[in-house]
Formats: sequence, C-alpha cells, structure tokens
Amino acid sequence: MDRRNVWKTYTQAELKEMEDISARYKRCLDEGKTERECVEVAERLAKEAGYRCLCSYKEAGEPLKEGDKVYASFMGKMILLFQIGKEPLENGMNILGAHIDSPRIDIKQNPLYETDEMAYLDTHYYGGIKKYQWLASPLSLHGVIVKKDGTKVRVNIGENENDPVFVITDLLVHLAGKQMSQKASEVIEGDNLDLLIGSRPLTEAEGLKEDEKEAVKAGVLRLMEETYGIGEEDFVSAELEIVPAGKARDCGIDRSMILSYGQDDRVCAFTSLFAMLDNPQISRTACCILVDKEEIGSVGATGMHSRFFENTIAELIALTGEESELKVRRALQNSKMLSSDVSAAYDPMFAAAFEKRSSAFFGKGLVFNKFTGSRGKNGSNDANAEYLAEIRSVMDEAGVGYQYAELGKVDVGGGGTIAYIMAQYGMEVIDSGVAVLCMHAMYEISSKADVYEAVKGYKAFIEKIGQK
Repeated sequence: MDRRNVWKTYTQAELKEMEDISARYKRCLDEGKTERECVEVAERLAKEAGYRCLCSYKEAGEPLKEGDKVYASFMGKMILLFQIGKEPLENGMNILGAHIDSPRIDIKQNPLYETDEMAYLDTHYYGGIKKYQWLASPLSLHGVIVKKDGTKVRVNIGENENDPVFVITDLLVHLAGKQMSQKASEVIEGDNLDLLIGSRPLTEAEGLKEDEKEAVKAGVLRLMEETYGIGEEDFVSAELEIVPAGKARDCGIDRSMILSYGQDDRVCAFTSLFAMLDNPQISRTACCILVDKEEIGSVGATGMHSRFFENTIAELIALTGEESELKVRRALQNSKMLSSDVSAAYDPMFAAAFEKRSSAFFGKGLVFNKFTGSRGKNGSNDANAEYLAEIRSVMDEAGVGYQYAELGKVDVGGGGTIAYIMAQYGMEVIDSGVAVLCMHAMYEISSKADVYEAVKGYKAFIEKIGQK
C-alpha cells in the first residue's frame, strides 16, 4: 500500500513550522553529541518549559497533582519526564521512549601512549560501526574526567572552529594494494582505531628531562596539566567519547534533508522531547523516556533493563498519596508506549537489500514497525493488531503522515529496540520512528518532513491514545 509524500500536502504555514522544528532539532544535535550532553539539553529545555525535578517534591513532601510537570535524571545519562494527567496513575501512562546513545569510539582507561614520536589514545568502539568509515576524518573528543577529589572536568575539543581536531589515520592508496583486496570488515582492525593526538616533542625550555624517552607524550601530558589540571592517572576515572566533528547541516540543494552524526536515535529522542514539552492537553499521564545503552543491549544502570524507570513510577505513585506496589504494577501494565527508534530508509542505490513494499521512505512520515528482530522475528516485540488499529485511528484523526515498514529483506539483516523490554510489564508497545539513510554511519540523513511528522505524531499519541 503506497503512502502519499507529505511534502505535496503542506501549506506555507506548515512549511514554516517544519523549518522551525528542523532548526531547533539541529541545535539539539549540535549540543547533544553524547548521552550526557543529551540529558543536559533535555533537562535545560524541561526547566524552561516549567518542569521541576522530582527530587524537589520528595524533599518537600509535596504531593503531585494533575498538571504537574516533573523530571528525574539518573547518573547524568538517562532522563524521564512526566506530565501528570487527571486519571489515576494506575490507569496507565502514554509513554514515548527513545535512546540517546549512538555508535561511536570510546577512549580506554589506560589510553595514552607514544610510538615512533607520535602520540595516540587507545580506543574501543561502541555499538555497530563500519570501522573503515572512521578513518581520515575530523573527529572531536567529548566527555568528562573525574579526579580523585571528585572534581569533574568537562572535555569538548574539536567543535569550536578554533579548536584542533583529531584523526584516525588511513593507509595511502599507493601502498594499499593488500588493504583494498580485503573484506570491508577487515580493512582496519579494532585495535588500530587509535586516535592521533600529537607529534610535537616537549622542548628542553619547556622542562624536558634529559632521560625522557617519550618527549611527545610528555608534551601532551604537560598540555593536559596546563589546560585541565589533570594527570595521566586521571584517565582511569574518565568517560571520553570520539565523535565526528562539525555541526548538523541542511542536505540537498533543496534543503529538504538534515545531515548529522547521531540521528540514530536522537531524531526520535528530540522529537519525542519536543512533543512532550509542547504543553499537550492530556487525560492520561504522559511520559517521555530518554535512555542510554541501547546500542549495546540496553544493559547497565542507565540502560532500559535497569530498574530506574520502575522505581520512579513507584515514587510518583507514592507522591499521589496512594503508595502501593500493586498500583505500580497496574500503572505499568495499563500503559501504552511508542518505542521510538530509527527505521532504515529505502535507498535506491542499494535496492537489493530492501523489500520495497515493506520499506520506509523519505517524506512519507512517521514509521510504524509492527515487529522488528531478525531472521524469523528473533528478539522482536510484535505489537497487537488491536493496538495498531487504535494508533491508526489517532494518527488519521490528527492528520499525521505515517507509514509501515520492516528493516530490510527477511534474511538480509534486522535489528531491535527497547520495545521488548517494556512489553515485559504487559503494556502495549509498538516500534515507531523516523526513516534514516546511512544508519550507523558517521553522518546520517533524515527528511525534514519526517522530523515534522514525528513531532505531530508523538504529540497526538500522548494526547489521544487510551482515551475513554
């Protein structure tokens, strides 16, 4: 079933609104290149929209009431937002969920070394990447270094136009005969994805010791001490991430697309956030979950497998004056959720990997995936037909452009989201999101129209789903 390209339907007012949302989205992409930065952006925007930290209610013993807007963050890498509805929480919530981690390259805990008068940082890649794509491109370094006394040093090098950038080197084509004959997965090994950070030796005038054998490394350490007040051992308690340097840009001569790092899954995260902050008119409590670690299995304290979300619901129930484990269970089971993650946009240049009738297309709106998984729906949440019908009704009533899709041909590949984790509570969950080209590449591409329709669709969901 073909869906109409939504660009053809837009009025001038809608085109302007779309451009405003796209500009806002690009600013968020620029500010939020790591999960910590995304939480900071979300928390700032939430406060500007009138949200209060849940902790302030707990400390004051202040009960929650209809209309209250609260947020709770955890370890700086996961954040939950709630707008309290008029229905009791045990009746369930309308939940938007997306992840804010993206494929990247991480710095190891003992990373700094020198070889042949070149200084490097040792790395370990995070999530599914094509390793060869990260060679010979400008890279930036983001994260935190925490000293033994608890002082937290923020690191952001490579984004300002006056900053230096970093690089992972590639072999020149003149000497790359063997490399060019290798499989793409073997062009460069993970152990060779080390970041080149310096080549200038420390001078005697700058304090070079006579017996110093690693003068370039010594020069790097001197700069670290002067700039950040940190030493080599402080890398042990650091979280540093390597990401592409540069800002989100309009793509195409018609400026119809957005090119940026990290749109998987921040295109769903920020559009969910925008819908949540737009003061929706709700009956059921609305919730937005922005979570970490999806790219490596949703594990750890800040992944969706953690109990932070469940514990926070218990806190909300308690603050409504109805503390009850049973009501927490009811609130979770009676909820309905869009588990939002990007879909693979149909790419005519690689048509053989797609089943065209079941593919997501640019410009055709928000994507719904009844199931994900791979090779026999392995690892998938498979949404109920009744829930799909309810979503269709809500989206049509709100005039949202939407489509249905799978991730590639049946035996070609596949993928998963956080949907199956939330479905374990018994709630209705379906995968949804925005179609993206070049998923998991250094730079991914989305359609401005699909970003716009996602915001509209997410707002319609939290306002209308589950209405009695």
